[in-house]
Amino acid sequence: MGLTRLGGKKPDGLTLIRWQGGKPLTWDVTVVSTLAASYLSSSARSAGAAADFAASRKEAKYTSLANSYIFQPIAVESHGAFSASALSFLTTLGKCLTGTSGDLREVSYRFQRLSVIVQRFNSVLILESFVSADEEPDYSNV
Repeated sequence: MGLTRLGGKKPDGLTLIRWQGGKPLTWDVTVVSTLAASYLSSSARSAGAAADFAASRKEAKYTSLANSYIFQPIAVESHGAFSASALSFLTTLGKCLTGTSGDLREVSYRFQRLSVIVQRFNSVLILESFVSADEEPDYSNV
């Protein structure tokens, strides 16, 4: 159904334990293409600008959750840049995991894993952009 009765908001995940201030953490992930027309001008100005814009849109979408949950947007550009809030959150999460595991590489593990996921996402997009010979569209009616 979603986390609220209004609008059927459904972020990607929710912690079962309290994260901060007695509230559980919820998050929503988005990967934006820096080459999309809607992000091209901001992407040309600085790395991460498209991800920051996407993160702010996610925050606006889930403002109704603020009373009961901590919301964290995780926005990543298709060329690898993270939004500023995602960088901060993932670094904090890695440090918490370091405190538990004792492994000082937890922060880099998080970013390495997410970078591999973005690379896989990009490879799927590239492969899906090719049309096989037997699936060629029929342009005779155009």
